[in-house]
Amino acid sequence: MKKQTMGIHHITAIVGHPQENVDFYAAVLGLRLVKRTVNFDDPGTYHLYFGNNEGKPGTIITFFPWPNAYKGKIGDGQVGVTSYVVPIGAMEFWEKRLEKFNILYTKTERFGEKYLQFDDPHGLHLEIVEREGGEENTWAFGDVKPDVAIKGFGGATLFSKQPEQTAEALEKVMGLKRIGKENDLVRYQSTSEIGNIIDLKLSTAGRSQMGVGTVHHIAWRASSDQDQLEWKKYVEGFGYGVTPVKDRNYFNAVYFREHGEILFEIATDPPGFAHDEPEETMGEQLMLPSQYEPHREKIEEIILPIEVRELD
Repeated sequence: MKKQTMGIHHITAIVGHPQENVDFYAAVLGLRLVKRTVNFDDPGTYHLYFGNNEGKPGTIITFFPWPNAYKGKIGDGQVGVTSYVVPIGAMEFWEKRLEKFNILYTKTERFGEKYLQFDDPHGLHLEIVEREGGEENTWAFGDVKPDVAIKGFGGATLFSKQPEQTAEALEKVMGLKRIGKENDLVRYQSTSEIGNIIDLKLSTAGRSQMGVGTVHHIAWRASSDQDQLEWKKYVEGFGYGVTPVKDRNYFNAVYFREHGEILFEIATDPPGFAHDEPEETMGEQLMLPSQYEPHREKIEEIILPIEVRELD
């Protein structure tokens, strides 16, 4: 039985100082900090999640902020560019907003769509595109109101060490549909209305180095725990080594590295971010999984204080 992912669940990146990270994604881009917790494999480090008002799959970008870590290099085996989608007619607002905060941007066009491309404070490549698809983000913060707010991911551009192998993984394994080719890019589409467009760069981008300003992995959606187990068996059937299921509290995860060396995750939609705190106050307090709760006092002494603050 052939399987098809609905699209992107989340994208996880490595950044620098956590307050700079919060200021940019919450105050400048207007995303909601839906969860502040710790890296379950390194509890002295934050794991911050930003998305739409409800923190729905397809809207979530997550970060490991390492203030004094070395700078990474974007290249093959990574997500090279993360795309955000905004409502039709919102592009002028975003041009002015980037200018307001002295963020340099360039305008470009591909596959008949216009993009604003810019970097976050730590070097991640981002872009904004207008599309009709995807529901309105009801979160309002500062001057970013729902009529112009980021709805979630438009998609991502993948840089691969072996583009033909990555193309095969996208089509035959993840079930994305090839819908076009333009210059050095092939475009794929998933079934969801959000986080559904993947552009694959056909030429290599050069050697990458994991560090601040790079994407660690891209996660694809599974509808349930049972669906994820089916995905695990299905992916293993193509010869990939898939990790055991890992409990990430807000979703379960399995990982594998496709042959272009991009780390793929398959994450469950449930239980979501409101299962351990009320949706109305998500992201306001440090939430710890049960294994780290006894160490809360020590953890809070180690991590740097952060606050969501309006910069308008």
